[in-house]
Amino acid sequence: MTLLQKRLLILLIVILAAAVLGRLAVRAVLNLLLGGTLFGGNFL
Repeated sequence: MTLLQKRLLILLIVILAAAVLGRLAVRAVLNLLLGGTLFGGNFL
């Protein structure tokens, strides 16, 4: 594996992780605003 391939692979992994975490963050903020629970469960 060349250095360029390693860099591209690491960049791809970082982009995927950022997309997943970003979507979770958006869901968490919306749930706080709307008063819901994050994972659809009823904690009370």
